[in-house]
Amino acid sequence: MNRTNGVYLLGGSQTDFARNISTEGTADPLFALLREAALGAIEDAAIDARDVQRGHVGNHASELFTGQSHLGAMLPAVTDAWRELPSSRHEAACASGSMAALGAMADIEAGLYDVVLVVGVEQMRNVPGRAAAHNLGAASWRAREDLGELAWPTAFDRVANEITRRYGGMTREHLSRLVQNSRENARRNPLAQTRTWIETPASFADDDDTNPVIIGSLRKSDCGRISDGASAVVFASRDYAERWRTRHGHASMPPRLTGWGHRTSSMSLDEKLAASVDSPYLFPHLRTAITDSYTRAGLRGIDELDAIELHDCFSVSSYLAVDHLGITAPGLAWQAVEDGRMERGGAIPVNPSGGLLSGGHPVGATGVRMLNDARRQVTGQAGAMQVEGAQNVATLNFGGSVATVASFVVGQDR
Repeated sequence: MNRTNGVYLLGGSQTDFARNISTEGTADPLFALLREAALGAIEDAAIDARDVQRGHVGNHASELFTGQSHLGAMLPAVTDAWRELPSSRHEAACASGSMAALGAMADIEAGLYDVVLVVGVEQMRNVPGRAAAHNLGAASWRAREDLGELAWPTAFDRVANEITRRYGGMTREHLSRLVQNSRENARRNPLAQTRTWIETPASFADDDDTNPVIIGSLRKSDCGRISDGASAVVFASRDYAERWRTRHGHASMPPRLTGWGHRTSSMSLDEKLAASVDSPYLFPHLRTAITDSYTRAGLRGIDELDAIELHDCFSVSSYLAVDHLGITAPGLAWQAVEDGRMERGGAIPVNPSGGLLSGGHPVGATGVRMLNDARRQVTGQAGAMQVEGAQNVATLNFGGSVATVASFVVGQDR
């Protein structure tokens, strides 16, 4: 299995995920978000925009939310330096940003370019909630499965039911604790969507007024909110990173993309669940993507990671990721929730940013945001979110009902 040896992360940026950009009077909101993140990443990396040779944009549903497609061609309009920049867009539901990152990684590993910009962007708060739910439901296989008007709460309620049927152990209290931990982390994140929210214990309890049922076992607090936002990261080859380090007088190289994993299963949830009946894991392809990233990074397992940014679009998606990541044995994720090992100060802090549930989830930006937060952690630049001594941080991003999955490891160069 090949290992990633030459992709470095020079800098990155993120817009404020609490914003509703459609209320700001901006003439072209989607482009404004993309431009802010792209230029922010260039500034943070302290490079000249002219050094960027290629661009990749992650976006899921701009056609449905804004009537705008062809987002790859937006990057050349950001600055005159990029007037002829080769760029393209990637779509894989909530994993769109990670697919853009894989494209950038491949460009550099193939020796085609030395500096590549990855941007993820989404505008979703410009339509009512029901319309947003319908738009996002386009990532389900509508010809093969009927997930109803609220496709993703319905799908992840089915996932919750399947976890209970196969393994038992998971309770409402476990899911509630995962949500509350994400909220506590988000309060430390100056760009998190929920950082200023005022909530009470009833906000996370079985309270039909404050925390009503959305679908089945999932209540309001279990469901991530729609978000506007963008994030960007600058990738570079080893040769360029060495010159960059010398130019800026840094004693060490910038962090490196040490491992990656990418797998795709059927878009249909029922087909995935049927295929895994004889596996100890609910989603075997998810486990494979994760172990691929560990192996390529030269890690023996979870004990060599210092933190994880994982895909918690729902509380149950956070729960299902736990055993697949190897934090517990299959079916025993409840143990890690109860003993606090995933909380701040625990053995393996999860989502120090607040994750998707509390940090925000502008769909196309999420995979890129995770990479940027991992970069910030291993360089000691995460501010109040910092995990002390972080050297290896993993990301786990998936699209649809865990159909397209990607995992990366960002680490110190060795």
